[in-house]
Amino acid sequence: MSLPRTTLVLGGARSGKSTYAERLVDGTLDGGAPRPAVLIATADLADSARYGDIEMVARIAAHRRRRGVHWQTIEEPIALATVLRRHADARPILVDCLTLWLSNLLLRDHDVGAAGEALMAALADMRTDVVLVANEVGLGIVPDNALARHFRDEAGRLNMRLAQQAGRVVFLVAGLPMTVKGA
Repeated sequence: MSLPRTTLVLGGARSGKSTYAERLVDGTLDGGAPRPAVLIATADLADSARYGDIEMVARIAAHRRRRGVHWQTIEEPIALATVLRRHADARPILVDCLTLWLSNLLLRDHDVGAAGEALMAALADMRTDVVLVANEVGLGIVPDNALARHFRDEAGRLNMRLAQQAGRVVFLVAGLPMTVKGA
C-alpha cells in the first residue's frame, strides 16, 4: 500500500490503532516482508518506572515485544517536533501516540499551542512517510473536571488540525479500519 506523506490513525482505546499503524508503516499490512521503520514512542519508560506506574511499564514492554528487530525505537515524551526533524529523511516513521504526548505537555505545563504549531511545521517539512496515532476522545461522556475537559478539547483541536494536513485519515472501530480521508 502506498502511503501519503502523513497518515493519521484515530480510534478509541483498544481499537487496534497501534497494531494497524505498525503494519502500515513497516509494510506488513499488505502481506509484505517487514521493512525498516522508526517508532517515536511518546511514553516515557523511565518516568513510568520512577512514579511506580507498573501498568504503564507493562504496556510499554508489550509494545516493545510486538515489534521486530527492523524497528528503531526512540522514546520522546515532549520534544516530538525536534525528533521528527532529526529523522526527516529516515525510514518511515510511526508516532505512537499523540494523545499521550498531549497529556505529557499538559501535565508538565508546556505551551500546547506552540508545541502543536511546531509539530505541524515539522510534518510539513518531512521527506519520509509519517503515521501518527491518536485517540478519538470526543465520543464519550463530558468529563466531570476542568483538566479532563481541557484535555478533551485540546485533543479534538489537535486531531482536527492533523486531519486537515494529513493525506490520509483512518478511523479504527473494533479493529476494523475505515478510511475517512484519502485512498
